[in-house]
Amino acid sequence: MDITLTLIIVAILIFSVILHELAHGYMALYLGDPTARLAGRLTLNPIPHLDPIGSILVPLILALTPGGLIFGWAKPVPYNPYNLRNQKWGEALVAFSGPGVNLFLAIVFGLTLRFGGGYFSSATVEVISFIVFINILLAFFNLIPIPPLDGSKVLNAFLPHAIWLKYNDLRAKIEQYGFLAFFAFIFLFIFILSGPFFMFVSSIFKLITGAF
Repeated sequence: MDITLTLIIVAILIFSVILHELAHGYMALYLGDPTARLAGRLTLNPIPHLDPIGSILVPLILALTPGGLIFGWAKPVPYNPYNLRNQKWGEALVAFSGPGVNLFLAIVFGLTLRFGGGYFSSATVEVISFIVFINILLAFFNLIPIPPLDGSKVLNAFLPHAIWLKYNDLRAKIEQYGFLAFFAFIFLFIFILSGPFFMFVSSIFKLITGAF
């Protein structure tokens, strides 16, 4: 892949994951928790959000690796669920806000491409296409209901109490291993689940942009 295009893709990914984390922080603040604001994380300045491994090293390696998988993450925005005004739906709303922003970006840029693509240069169309594809990928990947992904917290709010207790116990056991569990899931995803997932992301991309 051309080095310029690689750097553009990584830059798109970095700002997409930063906006994802900002959405978490602002939703938590809206619901009564100022933790992210007090930690200085409600800023568009990328430096406080960057994770050297997840925001730079991993995306660069994947961008230069054949196969087309581009992925990464920013430092999670801190929040305290006990400060949220709505204890039943608050954590789910905070969790969904990140993927929700990615989906919003994908729809806005996708519709721009669909109805205005003919006015742009081929290079601009390519960049917008990457914005759409990466944000669809981030939105739906993070909604997978497996801890520590956002989808596990969204699912939590919809479970009956008895199942909720068992699921929370499972979440706690998985999350105690932190990044070890996360990397194990990434490994599983790349080598087993990425094919069907990319077909799904591609179909959503075509639906939004009209690229049939």
